[in-house]
Formats: sequence, structure tokens, C-alpha cells
Amino acid sequence: MMTPMRYVLLVITMLIGLHYILSFSNETYGRATSISNIKDHLAPASNNGEPPYKTPVGEEYHHGPETHEPIDRKANATFVFLARNTDINGVVVSMKQMEDRFNKRFQYPYVFLNEQPFTAEFKKRVTELTDAPIKFGLIPHDHWYQPKSIDEAKAKESRDKMVKNNVIYGGSVPYRNMCRFNSGFFFKHELLQDYKYYWRIEPDVKFFCDLDYDPFLIMQDEKKVYGFTISLPEYEATIPTLWNAVREFTNANPHLVEPDNAMSFLSDDGGLTYNRCHFWSNFEIGDLDFWRGEAYTKFFDFLDEKGGFYYERWGDAPVHSIGASLFAKKEQIHFFNDIGYRHEPFQHCPQGDAHKRGKCWCAEGDNFDYEWYSCLKKYDGVFTAPKL
Repeated sequence: MMTPMRYVLLVITMLIGLHYILSFSNETYGRATSISNIKDHLAPASNNGEPPYKTPVGEEYHHGPETHEPIDRKANATFVFLARNTDINGVVVSMKQMEDRFNKRFQYPYVFLNEQPFTAEFKKRVTELTDAPIKFGLIPHDHWYQPKSIDEAKAKESRDKMVKNNVIYGGSVPYRNMCRFNSGFFFKHELLQDYKYYWRIEPDVKFFCDLDYDPFLIMQDEKKVYGFTISLPEYEATIPTLWNAVREFTNANPHLVEPDNAMSFLSDDGGLTYNRCHFWSNFEIGDLDFWRGEAYTKFFDFLDEKGGFYYERWGDAPVHSIGASLFAKKEQIHFFNDIGYRHEPFQHCPQGDAHKRGKCWCAEGDNFDYEWYSCLKKYDGVFTAPKL
């Protein structure tokens, strides 16, 4: 018999799935959105009582209200948009907000990526929105399409089963292509090779608050490698064997696991099982060199060989989250508390002084941070739990 809690979770999952199905067809990208001896590599949480984001950004990073105040220091960074030509209306909505809230002042460049050439109309509309440089790139065939090594009969059987069970994007190959590309290839694109940091933006998202400091400089100066705004559990039916693969990899490569890691965000039992918590990767500010590094590169290659991106429906959000949590120091993962953000159907709305300072137009009460389905408490616990 189904318990009330499982019933509520099922209803929420179905509503989320309905939203996406109404928003995108199966032929759109979609939006995104594992250790017998792992305890030897499980870092005890610090006992300082406060996660890092509770400390406000230093005043030296903030710029005054003067519109023409010069920006004297910038990071080597870019925005990254994965979009199709048909996404143009949603792209301009997101980009216009980013320009108005932040980039008209800071002037960071944009990189647009697509598996098909961008149209002249697409290029015209986005270039009209900014004075910052824009580059348009074509995704290499082998970085996008389902590899020949995948047993298509086996993959189709899995897709058909997911469709039967109403799994979101269960029957979509393009969605799986997107998840695999974002997991292991976007940072290899030639247009991103000259950059150190990126901010991922997707069509049809909202940025609620003015941002008068540079998040890229926080990443750079504090040696962060991954930043997020929303975290929640992954849909279990899409990743039934992912954690088994993670455990297999880490058991074979314990030297790649960072001793001061954030395993307790991912697992409630020291790594034996996965609690499915992940950072919602439709918003990411990250270090490209971290993804290009030895640990994550070997990790992704191992997962790719397993074929779970196609035999199941492994998403880039759990893959990125597991990679960052195991191969980076816990202090290198950052919650951007003062960046107001919405990707349907969830949003992070800054609270208190951050809300006022950013002139945020979201309602403070409409905030996902500590709803029962949020994983932010798990992130907080990485820093606030008693030492083992």
C-alpha cells in the first residue's frame, strides 16, 4: 500500500513531468533537469556551525550604483548557451534578463552551441541584446549523437519501458544526447578552450535580482570549482545503476577521491547508497579546468563506457554533482545565495538583506531552499554536522 509521503512524491514527479512535456517535445534538448572502502575517503564535516554562503560577499567585491563606474578586474570567463534555433524566443528572454541584471555592466562574452548551424535570424536577435562579444559554435558529431558502441535494441527496449512507465523524457534520444554532451563534452569544445570559468544559461529562465558583484571573481579568488542555486533529488527511475557504477569507479581509483570531499551531500550512509541529491545543473557557474582534469575525465569516460546515458537516462545534473562532490574539496562547492533564479517549476529567491540589496522581484515566501523536496539541508550538513 502506498504511503501518503510516497503518494505526494509521485504527484509532484508527475506534475514536473507534465510541465516539461507541455513545454518541450521529445525532439527538443530538454533541460537538465555510486564504494566498499569509500568510508576511508569520506571527509568529516567541519563543525563551524555555518556553511560558507552564510558569510556575505565582501564589500570590496561590490560596485556602487553608478552605472558608468569602470570594472577594473575580471575573470577569464564566459556564458554558455546550449540552444537550438527554435529556442530563440526563450533564449532572448533569459539573455535580456542576464544583461539587465548583470552583464550590461560586466560585459562577459557569450558562447552559443548547437548541433546544427545557427540561423541568421538567431544570430541577429541575440547580438542585438548585448554589446559583449558572441561566438557561435557547431557541436562535433561524435560529441552529440548516440555512439555506435551502444546496442540500439537494448537502448530502445529501455526507452520503451520508460515511456510505458511515464518517465519524463523516457523515450527521447535527443535528451540523452544532451545529457551526455553536458556531462562530458561541452568543456572540450574549441570555443571554450581559452576560458577558465563558465556560467550556464538556458532558455526561459528568470533572474530575479540585480547583481552588483562578479560571481566569477568569487570562483577565482576563493578557488571554487562549482556553484549552484537549486538542489533536489534525481528521478530514481532514470538512474537505477548509476551509483553502482560510481562505487565501482571509486573502489578502483581511490587515489582520485578528494579526502576533504562532500560525500555527505550525496549519501546518508557513508557512500553505500545514493540519496539522489544533486545540484540542478540548468544553473551552473563552474571551473572548466576541473571538468578537464584527470579525476573527472576518467570518471566520465568510465560512465560513458557503461552506456547508462542511453540504456537508462543518466542526467548531467547527477553526474556533475557526484563528480564535484567526490573530486573537489567541499569548500570548493558554492551556493550562490544572492542570485535569484527560477527554472520551472522551482526557484531560489534570496532572503532578507540579500533580497533588498538585489532589488529582487520574486516573493520571498516563494523559495524552494528548505522545502521538503529540496536538498539544501544536505549541503548545509556537509559543513555543520558534528565531526566523525
